Amino acid sequence: MPPHDDRPVLTGLLALVGVGLAVGLVLGGGALAVTRVLGVDGGSATTATTDVASLYLPKPQKTDAPSGPLLTLSADPKKGSAPSEKPKKPKKTKKAEGEISLSAGQTQVAPMGQIDLTGVYPGGEGRVLQVEKFVGGNWQDFPVTAVVSNETFTTFVQTSSQGVNRFRVVDNDSGTSSNDVRVTVG
Repeated sequence: MPPHDDRPVLTGLLALVGVGLAVGLVLGGGALAVTRVLGVDGGSATTATTDVASLYLPKPQKTDAPSGPLLTLSADPKKGSAPSEKPKKPKKTKKAEGEISLSAGQTQVAPMGQIDLTGVYPGGEGRVLQVEKFVGGNWQDFPVTAVVSNETFTTFVQTSSQGVNRFRVVDNDSGTSSNDVRVTVG
């Protein structure tokens, strides 16, 4: 027996490493050649490229001040011109403008369970409403707000105070408050 057959596992491992190294070099060289031909390597490519600015900014020039009015004003009704059509009557809503209607999605939850609060605030577009909780005979700010969008709002609260909890929302800008909702916790 030749001396190199004493360790067949080592011989097999060395052969495997040698074949892997040879295949890796061939594939790496091929990939390098392909990237150079396609110009992907960032170096010189077979097609010429030019360095042209892609953004054109003209030099600032002074402009003249506007000569006419900046706003288009409607015709003055005192001078005899009347609107071409009658004004449309506003749509009636269930709640009068400025009244906040609040409802709770749940009537009973576990401690720290989610209580969904939704409501309608006609005419309150964009207003931020502060949620308040009734504690010890007084309304106190709860650390949650809701923003009115399309005259509606939605938010949720969580509390660990067991028993009946009362919540409402207040528009601090106008002082308008909603009806209160009662949710049993526990």
